[in-house]
Amino acid sequence: QVQVVESGGGLVQAGGSLTLSCTASGLTFNDYAMGWFRQAPGKEREAVSCIKWSGDRTYYADSVKGRFTISRDNAKNTLYLQMNSLKPEDTAMYYCAAGLLWRSLPLKDDFRYWGQGTQVTVSS
Repeated sequence: QVQVVESGGGLVQAGGSLTLSCTASGLTFNDYAMGWFRQAPGKEREAVSCIKWSGDRTYYADSVKGRFTISRDNAKNTLYLQMNSLKPEDTAMYYCAAGLLWRSLPLKDDFRYWGQGTQVTVSS
């Protein structure tokens, strides 16, 4: 069966950096668009950054542009999110997801497989 597993979350001070990783198994990784979503308490889950199966198209939410970088290694079935200049408002549970559909404005409903999430907490 398909498994999606995130890692790399933690507690960091404002201005610091973290790198999230996500491995997916049980699927043909390079057939899938991959995405990072986040959800803060009391808020909707939102798309942070997504990348097309080939890696040649990416999406970033306006709030993270210039600070976060998404990448994928299809040989390792792994997705990454490099997060720099972190802010307290980046605090959330971060989820990795896989889907077969690519849109220029990704929707969470397009992603079929989800991980359990990894917590990112940024202190001020």
